[in-house]
Amino acid sequence: MKIFISGASRGIGAAMARHFAAHGHDVAINGGNDKAVLLAIADEISAYGGRVLPLFGDVADYAAVQDFFAQTDKTFGKIDVVINNAAISHVGFFADMTQAEWRRVVDVNLGGVINCTHAAIPYMLRHGGGQFINVSSIWGSVGASCEAVYSATKGGVDAFTKALAKELTPSGIRANAIACGVIDTGMNDFLSAEEMAELVAQIPLGRQGKPEEVAHLADFLIGAKYVTGQIIALDGGIL
Repeated sequence: MKIFISGASRGIGAAMARHFAAHGHDVAINGGNDKAVLLAIADEISAYGGRVLPLFGDVADYAAVQDFFAQTDKTFGKIDVVINNAAISHVGFFADMTQAEWRRVVDVNLGGVINCTHAAIPYMLRHGGGQFINVSSIWGSVGASCEAVYSATKGGVDAFTKALAKELTPSGIRANAIACGVIDTGMNDFLSAEEMAELVAQIPLGRQGKPEEVAHLADFLIGAKYVTGQIIALDGGIL
C-alpha cells in the first residue's frame, strides 16, 4: 500500500506514519513546521524496511501540494491512500481573533484537505481507485467554545467527506473521516492539569484517546471496503 499522510511530524500523523511503516507500507509523510523533526521521523520509520518519502511544505499552498503528489506518484508508482491529518488550532474568543488568524486556520484545516484531495484524485483515477481518510473532530458536529473557527473547519471537513464519497465512490475512490475526541497530543497543551482532569471526567472511558488508536481506526477503514461517506467518532463515548 502507498500512503500519503499530511501533518505527520507529530501527534496523530506521526503515530500513523509509524503504524503504517511498521506494517510494511510505503509512506509519504508531510510536515510544514519543522523540517528537522520531519526528517527525524522519516529516518526512524525507514528502519522498518519500507520506502519513506519526506515532503516538507505547507498544505495551504496548492502549488506545493501538487508537487507533493507528483513526487509521491513518481517515487511509489501510485497513491492508494491519502490521510488528510494536518491541522492547527486557535484557542480564544472568536471576537478577539484577527482576520489573519482565522484565515490561517481555515486555509490549513479545510483548505489543506481540499488541496490534497484535489491534487491526489487524478493519480487515483489513473491507477484505478484509492481512498481518502480525513482526520476530523467531534467539535465539527457540536462546536467547541473558544474554538469557533476550528469547529467550523472540522464541520466543513465532515460535509466535504460525505459529498466527496457520493461523487467519487462510483469511480472506485472511497472517502471517510475520523471525528476525534480528546486525543493525547500537543494540541491540548493549552489546558492546565486541572482543566484536563475536568475534561477527562466527562469521558465515559475515563481517559484521553491515544494517537495510536486513531492509526488503528484508519487501518481498519482502509480494509473496510463497504464503508464510504462515514464520519466515525473516536471519542471515548463523550458524545
